[in-house]
Amino acid sequence: MSAATRKHLKATGGRVSTVAYFLGLRREEEEPLIDALDWEHRKKRLLQKQLTDRLESSPSRIAKLEAGHPGATPDLLIQAPLVVGTSRAQIATAFAG
Repeated sequence: MSAATRKHLKATGGRVSTVAYFLGLRREEEEPLIDALDWEHRKKRLLQKQLTDRLESSPSRIAKLEAGHPGATPDLLIQAPLVVGTSRAQIATAFAG
């Protein structure tokens, strides 16, 4: 998110947040999910385009997710590992630490 967008949101009473804040995660709790996505993505040799199509999302949103960008949305943080084959148990373990 650009600095101008942040400024506009704050000026109009909006709130700027992150996925970690939304889910109540500390950075170290969020990282295993991002790492799991990255590993699974490479393991299955999915091209970003294929992942984009499977998640019905944009390439920029997928890139943010893979890079651990704070602007990654909660829906992608949960859906992406499932799409590439990460089990629900692995995701729960990552959340549990």
